[in-house]
Parts: sequence; structure tokens; C-alpha cells
Amino acid sequence: MANVKIEEFVTVGRRKTAVAKVRLSKGNGIWAINGKEMDRSKLSDEINALLTKPFRIVGAEESVNFRAFVSGGGFMGQMEAVVLGIARALEKMNPDWRLPLKKAGLLTRDARTKERKKPGRPGARKRFQFSKR
Repeated sequence: MANVKIEEFVTVGRRKTAVAKVRLSKGNGIWAINGKEMDRSKLSDEINALLTKPFRIVGAEESVNFRAFVSGGGFMGQMEAVVLGIARALEKMNPDWRLPLKKAGLLTRDARTKERKKPGRPGARKRFQFSKR
């Protein structure tokens, strides 16, 4: 059997401190995150809806496989990073899908991150208690 090269679309999605490297290819709807195949029936409804949203918008739920490698951040930040990576990869796969993905707000990177702690203060904005005497 000859080696058949499967075309993969590689993108990166970020949210807060989470980074997701997503690889998308044509297939039969297999999902894998950090090397583990995901069983959609065991995911919560919220997470399942979040991850399937980009596929539902373009109508490619069962015709695309994705593998994601996620690090950093918390669980929801990681899932949102994966969704951004999937949306970017779908756009690479078919440029005609850009408009519906853009209208749904899936190609916009949420740049909100934790503000850094400033010197001479206990936190980013909090100040030490003021004492007049």
C-alpha cells in the first residue's frame, strides 16, 4: 500500500494563558485532545456545544477530524483556545467559510489576560492600606 499523505491544516488558538495547536484534516469526525480521543457523549453539554459550534456553522460536523495539543491556563481557557484554533483551521481549509465564522465571532482572538502586578502594590491595582498617623 502506498503512503498517502493526508492534507492537514495546522493553526494556533490562544485564550488567556492557554495555547492550543490544532491540526484539522478531512475524515469522519474523530476528535483528539492531547493524544486522547474524545467521546462526545461524555462531555458536558456546554463543552460539547462550544467545541461543535465552528463545525455546525460551516456544516462540517462529521466530515472533519481534529487533533489538538493544549497547554497552559485552565479548562475553559483551553477549550476556548481549541475553538479559535478549529475556526482558523476551517478558514484555511475553505476560504469561503471565513464570512460565516467571522459573523459568529469565532475568528476574533479574545485578548483579555490577567493584568500584571505592579511594584510597590500588593496586586495589579490594589494598594496597601493608608494610615494617616
